[in-house]
Amino acid sequence: MSEDLFRTFKKRRLTEVFWQKRTIHSEDKPIYSYQQIVSDDLWLKCPACQGIIFKASFEKANQVCPLCQKHYRLTSAERIELVVDEGSFVETDADLRSKNPLEFAGYDEKQQDIRESTGLSDAIITGKGTIGGYPAFIGVMDARYLMGSMGSVVGEKLCRLFENAGREHLPVITFAVSGGARMQEGMLSLMQMARTAAAVASFKAAGGFYLSVMTDPTTGGVTASFASLGDIILAEPDTLIGFAGRRVIEGTIAEQLPDGFQKAEFLKKHGFLDQIVSRANMKRTLAGWLAFLASPKALHSGGAGTAMPPLSQNSLKASERLERIHEKNRPVIDDYLGLVFDDAMEIHGDRRYADDPAMYAGAALLDGCGVFVLGHRKGRNITENTRVHFGMPHPEGYRKANRIMKLADRLGRPLVTFVDTPGAYCGVGAEERGQGEAIAACLSDLATLETPVFVIVTGEGGSGGALAIGVGNRIAMLENALYSVISPRGFASLLWKDPAREAEAADCLKITAEDLTAFGICDDVLPEPEDPNDAEWAGRMSAVIRTYLTNMLSAYDGRSGAAACEERARKLDRIAIFRESGGQNNG
Repeated sequence: MSEDLFRTFKKRRLTEVFWQKRTIHSEDKPIYSYQQIVSDDLWLKCPACQGIIFKASFEKANQVCPLCQKHYRLTSAERIELVVDEGSFVETDADLRSKNPLEFAGYDEKQQDIRESTGLSDAIITGKGTIGGYPAFIGVMDARYLMGSMGSVVGEKLCRLFENAGREHLPVITFAVSGGARMQEGMLSLMQMARTAAAVASFKAAGGFYLSVMTDPTTGGVTASFASLGDIILAEPDTLIGFAGRRVIEGTIAEQLPDGFQKAEFLKKHGFLDQIVSRANMKRTLAGWLAFLASPKALHSGGAGTAMPPLSQNSLKASERLERIHEKNRPVIDDYLGLVFDDAMEIHGDRRYADDPAMYAGAALLDGCGVFVLGHRKGRNITENTRVHFGMPHPEGYRKANRIMKLADRLGRPLVTFVDTPGAYCGVGAEERGQGEAIAACLSDLATLETPVFVIVTGEGGSGGALAIGVGNRIAMLENALYSVISPRGFASLLWKDPAREAEAADCLKITAEDLTAFGICDDVLPEPEDPNDAEWAGRMSAVIRTYLTNMLSAYDGRSGAAACEERARKLDRIAIFRESGGQNNG
C-alpha cells in the first residue's frame, strides 16, 4: 500500500476487525459462540498478522489472509461451493434431527435456535457430487452447529455416507471441523466414535478409498475416530489438530508446550498427515486423487510392447561401477519422478512417529495407469543428503513404505519401487524404534501382496535396507547398478578390518547385474547412456525406465492379483544354492 493511500486510510473511520463472538440467545442467555472476522468497511485487519487487507481480496481468497495466509473458517455451504463442481452436489439424509436422550435442559431450544439462524439440520452435511468431473461421496462438517460436535445424527449420517459409497463403489471425502463429542448426548455421543470407525473399517475392507481433510479445529473424539482413519489425510495450513486440549496437557504434565504444538505442520512432521494443502489448491489436489482412482490398473497394449534399446558390452568391473554410481551427477529419485511419471503426488508419514525423508512414497500416473511408487531418496549435495540421511531410512521410512504397500494391495494398484541406498540407518534411535521389525514387516507384506511389484535398482542396493522394498515380480537393474548383502565398504570393514579395501570387496562379492542375473535374482538389465557426463543422461535413462515400466504394465494386464502373488513366491523359492547330504546340488 502506498504512503498516500495509507494516510487516506488512517483518516477514515475503520470498523474494528476482531474475533467476534456471535451469540445466539434463548431466554436472553448466551448459548453459543462462533469465531469469524467481520467488518462492514472495505478494509480488514488480520488478527493473525495484524496486516491491513482489502476486504474484497480476503473474500475472493475464500477467507484466507493474502499477507500471512492464515486460513479462517468456512461454512459447510462455502466449503461445498469451493471444492464441488457447480450444480453437482445432491444432499443425502437431510431430514435427520437430533433428539434429547438425556433430557438435557435447554438442548432442544439451543438446537432450534441454531437451525433457524444457520439453516443447518446438524453439524454435518453429507451427499454426493463431482470434483473435477469425478464422482465421490462427501461429508462436510460445520462449526456453527455446536462447534461441529459429533452426536447421534452426525454419527448416523457418516455411517450412511460410507455405506452409500460402498454400494456405489465410490470414494469418500470428509472435511472435519469439530470440538469433539457432543456432551449433551452423553455416552450415545461417545459411541459415535466407535460407530464411525467401524463404518470406515468396513468400507476399506470392501476395497473403498477414503480421503480425510482436517480443518481448523479438528479435536477430541472426531480426531480420535473417522477423521484420523483416511487412506490419505490432508489438512489446511496451521490447523489445530489434537485429542486432548493444550491447557489440559500443560496442566497435567506441568510443562509449557512448544510453539506450533498440535498444529498441522507439527502433525505432518510426526507422521500423521500426508499433505498440507492450501485452500487455493484443495480442489485441484482432491481432483488429482480422484483422477488417480479412476485410472486403469493396467495398460492394454495388445502387442509385445515397445522395443528396449540394446545393451552395450559392459566390461566394467564392480569396483568401477561402484565409482559410477557414487558420482555426484548421477540422478536420484527426485530426478526420475517428473521424467518417468505423470502427476506424481507425494505421500508422507508412517502414522506412528514421523515422516522419514529418506523414503519417498507417492501415487502417480504412467501413460494414464495409476501406480504407487516407493523409493530411497538421496540428495544432490551435502545439504540435501544430510536432510535425507544419505538415503538411509529410519524405521519410520520402512513403516511408511509398508503402509503404501498395503494401500496398493487393497486398491489393486501396481507398485513400483526404486532402490538406491547404502543400507538402513544405523543408530540408537533406529534400534529403539524397531529397525529390524520394520524391515521384516515390509518383506512379509511383499510376500503376500496381491498386486504386481516392479523393482528398479538405480544405484546401490545395500543390505536389508534395500531388500525391504527390493522384492518384486520383476527386478530390473541399471547396467552399472549394484545389489549386495552389504555395502562393499561395510564388507571390507567387517571381514578384513580394512575399509580401504572397498574396491577389492566390490569385485569379489558378485554384485553386478550380470552376476545377479546368473543367480536368478535380477530379471532385466536396463542400458545406461554410455557417457556418464552427458547433460541429457537423466532424460535418456528416464525414457528407458518409462518404456520398461509401460511394457511391464502391459505384460501384466489380465493377470489376477493371486497370480502375481504366486509368481513372487515361486521366484523366491528358487533363489538359493546349496548341496544336500546325498551330494546333489540344487543349482
